Amino acid sequence: MADNELVAGLDLGTTKVCAIVGERVDDGIDIIGIGTAPSKGLKKGVVVNIESTVQAIRTAVAQAETMAGCEIGTVYAGITGNHVRGFNQEGVAAIAEREVTEEDVERVLEQSRAIPLPSDRQVLHVLPQEYIVDEQDGIIEPVGMNGVRLEARVHLVTAASASVQNVIKCTSRCDLDVAEIVLGPLASADAILSPDEKEIGVAVIDIGGGTTDVIVYVDGAAVHTSVIPVGGLNLTNDVATGLRTPMAEAERIKIKYGCSSSHMIEQDETIEVPSVGGRAARVLPRDILAQILEPRVEEVFSAVQQVLAETGYLEMLASGAVLCGGATLLDGMPELAEQVLGLPVRRGMPQGVGGLADVVRSPTYATAVGLVKYGAEQMGRAVPEEVIVPVGATRGGLGARIGGWFRDVF
Repeated sequence: MADNELVAGLDLGTTKVCAIVGERVDDGIDIIGIGTAPSKGLKKGVVVNIESTVQAIRTAVAQAETMAGCEIGTVYAGITGNHVRGFNQEGVAAIAEREVTEEDVERVLEQSRAIPLPSDRQVLHVLPQEYIVDEQDGIIEPVGMNGVRLEARVHLVTAASASVQNVIKCTSRCDLDVAEIVLGPLASADAILSPDEKEIGVAVIDIGGGTTDVIVYVDGAAVHTSVIPVGGLNLTNDVATGLRTPMAEAERIKIKYGCSSSHMIEQDETIEVPSVGGRAARVLPRDILAQILEPRVEEVFSAVQQVLAETGYLEMLASGAVLCGGATLLDGMPELAEQVLGLPVRRGMPQGVGGLADVVRSPTYATAVGLVKYGAEQMGRAVPEEVIVPVGATRGGLGARIGGWFRDVF
């Protein structure tokens, strides 16, 4: 196994940290290592406790390293949070030699990101939608075309610099280099969507512990991103309050018995609910749990529906919506989403990977697998000497070479 065939993704979530190692093979990517750890250092996708986050990263990475039989030196790290902003932008550049070159494309993309930003914000991604050569639009790959004027329509994603730096700081304290900070729902979309879905219009709704992330694709390109500060922990809080039970028990009950539609519950179904303060446990109808969860889930999808309606893309989503994130495992969630959104809805499972594909075949792993796929694609464009050190190898001058390479490229 050559070192430059390995890539690692690190998903920093509000409720869990997940590290996944993939191996680049001839027909795609094989997942060879997985590690997860409870996350207590993030709130709504943002680092609020450095020490707790560092400990969670170390635990998850150690598990993935043990399973994969390697040492992780560099990761593609995911980020989300209410500080993330996305908007569409245009850039223009002259074609230097009357024929579009890679340099011309780079210049027009650089021009599109040259916008005034507050000092506390930075650009995460410049996602091309289409190119225009001398008023000929709809061009996906302009290199080689003749013309004098090149335009680019792109989707820019920006984030708070402090949040980005805190993610980098946490990973650095775990002796990890960050190859790139990647928007979480962008990575999720890479893992769960087909090219056809992106082409005819689709929305990815990633419901994590602290946030609900939305990314919309039309004509094969990202056209909208947004973050709603409500997630699975809000459901857990509702259960804890409504059933008067500790948070840990509320989370367990939600996962094991939760359903977002009371119509799907049989009348004779019951659940045992532990009490607080040493009181005896109670046996309650399962229907009560559904009555607690249903309004909150409906609220989440109503917020998503409002966002999509305001952007004007709701009527363009012929493929409907795809759900991912741990909270979407709740029974009845796709059905309730269809009612609220008025769109066909399915759960999204990571696809296009081998190896431990059955293990990661869950909406929970969508972002982490997507980060691995994203990283493999970036490495395919410019492959470093090594990004992961096999067990038994020395880091020595290797770390300096890795650091120098990433400084040159990124």
